[in-house]
Amino acid sequence: MAQSVNSSRKVPGVRDMVTKLISLPSISSASAEWDYSNEPVIRTLAEWLEALGFSVDILEVPGMPGKFNLIGTLGSGAGGLVLSGHTDTVPFDDKRWQSDPFTLTERDNRWYGLGTCDMKGFLALAIEAAKAFVETDLKQPLIILATADEESSMNGARALAEAGKPKARYAVIGEPTSLKPVRMHKGIMMERLTFEGQSGHSSNPALGRNALEGMHEALTELLALRTSWQEQYRNPNFEVQVPTLNLGCIHGGDNPNRICARCELHFDLRPLPGMNMDALRQAILNKVQPVAERRELSMVFEPLFDGVPPFETPADAALVKACEQLTGHTAHAVAFATEAPWLQKLGLETLVMGPGSIDQAHQPDEYIELSQLEPTVKILQGLIRQFCL
Repeated sequence: MAQSVNSSRKVPGVRDMVTKLISLPSISSASAEWDYSNEPVIRTLAEWLEALGFSVDILEVPGMPGKFNLIGTLGSGAGGLVLSGHTDTVPFDDKRWQSDPFTLTERDNRWYGLGTCDMKGFLALAIEAAKAFVETDLKQPLIILATADEESSMNGARALAEAGKPKARYAVIGEPTSLKPVRMHKGIMMERLTFEGQSGHSSNPALGRNALEGMHEALTELLALRTSWQEQYRNPNFEVQVPTLNLGCIHGGDNPNRICARCELHFDLRPLPGMNMDALRQAILNKVQPVAERRELSMVFEPLFDGVPPFETPADAALVKACEQLTGHTAHAVAFATEAPWLQKLGLETLVMGPGSIDQAHQPDEYIELSQLEPTVKILQGLIRQFCL
């Protein structure tokens, strides 16, 4: 036991942990010039967790060199609690920041820095909460999970679900919710529809096959589908109670006197819990494919990215009740998406709750209020006592 005490002293305090984590760039982005490896963050977390007596498993994300997940486990058993956070951040515009995004800056009772609330700060606070239990005989394991690429592809969480790791019973994802529990969110689908026909002189429509006219018909079908879904599905827990479909951008043609040979539409769909993404895509395909066939247009319909399924944990779930009791807030719904669906696929009863506000996430001068630090540690320790002791 003396060795554990001495080892735990090697782990910095919360401020030093947050300072170190945000000093390590770990941006994830679909643009190669912005994309960084998260390995330095993962190795740093591993060093601290191992000093506390956690066993640490570092897993490279398949097909993504330089991207890693970390599973740190204290104790053993078939159940237990996962405290989960992503290690990546969004890109930034340093001209809009008042201070260096990679240097922890304190002012106005806040810590400023890229990732302070979204969400390296939570990982530091989870480790701080765990320190109180390193010499405790846990009945079920405490697992600290750190993932890759949540801000871009969600491939870190997706890889964990495919690998069947980690094994536990409950999971809290520490996204910034101002310490208010979140038990549901909508999904995100971003889709591409392309029609290709034949160009020709506009004076004679028979010379070509107009992709833009085909897209006009397809748009009518999509808007009718939206109306149908909004009549069929409604959830009063959300501010926008119905599923949404947004026609985001369209490109087609090259000149007013040429028949449009190619037209491409990008749109997004935000399904409610209970709506299946594969079924939604099939419904879209069933409407737009006949348009292409009637007009003799070739068609491509595909996701712009794999999407995030909607998420819901029942209001009477044990984890929901525990978090409501510890925070004094009723669990609610949010518009933003998280890694929760993939932890659910692992069989984990999952909830989203962490310090900081989503209003500060992805913004210049991102910050976390100092007043959120101590309550976060106390709430997490309450959950560890309930689900691990």
